[in-house]
Amino acid sequence: MEKIRNFGIFAHIDAGKTTITERVLYYTGRTHKIGEVHDGAAVMDWMKQEQERGITITAATTRVEWNGYDLHLIDTPGHVDFTVEVERSLRVLDGVVLVLDAVAGVQPQTETIWRQSIAYHVPTISFINKMDRIGADFERAMASLRDKLRTKPLPLFWPIGAESDFAGIVDLVEGRVRTWEDSSLGATMTISEPDEATLPLLEKGREVLMETLADYNDEVAEAYLEGEWPSVEVLKDAIRKATLKGQVVPILCGTALRNKGVQPLLDCVVDYLPSPGEARPVEGKHPKTDEVEVRKPTLEEPFSALAFKLQQDSGRKMTYIRVYSGVYKGGRLYNATRDRVEKPAAILSVHADKKERVEEAHAGDILALTGLKWTTTGDTLCDQNHPLLLETIAFADPVISIAVEPKRTQDEEKMLEAFQRIQEEDPTFKLEANAETGQTIISGMGELHLEVVVTRMEEEFNVGVTVGKPQVVCKESVTGSAEGSATFDRVLGDNRHAASAKVRVASSGRGNGNSIEINPSIGEAHPQYVAIVESAVKEALYTGIAGFPVEDVTVSVLAVEGEESTLSEMSVKVSVAQAISEAMRGAGPVELEPLMEVKIVVPEENLGDVIGDVNARKGEVQGVESVLNSSEITALVPLRRMFGYSTDLRSSTQGRGTFTMSFCRYDHTQG
Repeated sequence: MEKIRNFGIFAHIDAGKTTITERVLYYTGRTHKIGEVHDGAAVMDWMKQEQERGITITAATTRVEWNGYDLHLIDTPGHVDFTVEVERSLRVLDGVVLVLDAVAGVQPQTETIWRQSIAYHVPTISFINKMDRIGADFERAMASLRDKLRTKPLPLFWPIGAESDFAGIVDLVEGRVRTWEDSSLGATMTISEPDEATLPLLEKGREVLMETLADYNDEVAEAYLEGEWPSVEVLKDAIRKATLKGQVVPILCGTALRNKGVQPLLDCVVDYLPSPGEARPVEGKHPKTDEVEVRKPTLEEPFSALAFKLQQDSGRKMTYIRVYSGVYKGGRLYNATRDRVEKPAAILSVHADKKERVEEAHAGDILALTGLKWTTTGDTLCDQNHPLLLETIAFADPVISIAVEPKRTQDEEKMLEAFQRIQEEDPTFKLEANAETGQTIISGMGELHLEVVVTRMEEEFNVGVTVGKPQVVCKESVTGSAEGSATFDRVLGDNRHAASAKVRVASSGRGNGNSIEINPSIGEAHPQYVAIVESAVKEALYTGIAGFPVEDVTVSVLAVEGEESTLSEMSVKVSVAQAISEAMRGAGPVELEPLMEVKIVVPEENLGDVIGDVNARKGEVQGVESVLNSSEITALVPLRRMFGYSTDLRSSTQGRGTFTMSFCRYDHTQG
């Protein structure tokens, strides 16, 4: 297992993730031709829409060999609308390669990925790409890591030149110069001793390397103080330990499009990212007793795996799993999340859209299973005699909805079935029928997300879909507090159902969530109805008084009264729900809408016009930062004001402005 590395390549959109992955495939012998993203020929961007749009939409997995090591690699999307792919990939990976654009440095999605990797305790190395671009600056990009992500960048290589003069890199650990031959598409790497031109770069880089690493390793600190250079073995060991503890982020550099710097990246994945055996033991609960259990990442432990992704493949469902412990050689598996027994049909090793059948799944493997009926994203698969329930994967709620209908009436059932299959694949995509209007509503993370889904309907499922105007998914809250009471009294059949309830609803403060308080006297008088009261409150908060979920309120159930002969589940639930509605109406109800964090990069001459447009959209500018000859505006803007913004921005900046948008929070806005 020490010969396995599970890692993913993550970055902001257009930083070069897929371009790097294509070189990895070529230099490891997995492919015999480099596929380019701009030609629509990238192996890892295998979906038709990915090839047409030139972006990654779904995380693609592959398996390559490098110097005797088995590398399991996931290439992920950079667009914020497809952050579900990033979230579930980080959940099952042991290491991260964070790619930065040498011109832009840390960008909005980079920050999101960093927060996710910190939450999952995943060690990270960073590759500063596009060193050949105009405006490329290695030290500035490294400084953006330190300043924006509050981390310790540790340079392992130093660039020789920049922009059109970028010629290669200086290896600070081994003290060698690495250059590449263009004629071999970078497959031939030349290693040489530093000369007069590169020796100053080596000395400068080593000073930064030693100064940073000395804070975390006594042996390196001692050598640094004595003016000596530690051995390569000592340095690599110190770098590895500091990286695995998350104390530093090793920094590499190159230009993937010009085929420079990818082989050292693979070496660093092997040298500094953890094997599955070095990852933290996985912790879960016994599904029946809730006792905490730990599974070590060894072959001897009982089998346990997490299903992290579902994908439709030629009409059959493939379930991607990360094996955390034990060995699976076929036969039945227990889904501890669903309390179901599954019988996989096949175990597959996946390379983009190609599959290879394998006989066994071992601890540390990332594979796919076919033939699973009940398993969905986040479910635990394990040995039935040793059940274990792992922590599932949390996903963000959708923020935008549209109404859809089939272009042909006879396709309605086919449309719903296709949407349900997409919903199985993508937990951030939701499908529901509006009971009041009879419309079919689909919800997602952004306009592009839903646009891709609709296009897939036509291309993959042959169902033409007509879409309505986008609608924002709102929530409700209150600004004050009030009490409400209600009585339900009705005779149904031979039985009378009657109960009275009194509640108080109050604001808990924005961002504090909901809480429920039940008067202890209710439990003393009617202990059998405490759980029903709690369930009634949750149901009432799910629909609110305007049909939206309620957020950031405290509901205190003060009393539930009635005679034992007339109290029933129905009477209690209805009276509590009606009392909550009355209390909310008196507590200053407000509608909360999604506020988006928008980051806009525009030429300096357009700064004033763009800020004026943001203000006109009821946005709140948080800050402006100068980047080369451009300005980056950070603002909070209501989502409903952002529809069609890409067209308006292109128009006002002659096509030179770009923006990214990510969900920030729900809040009350004026106008």
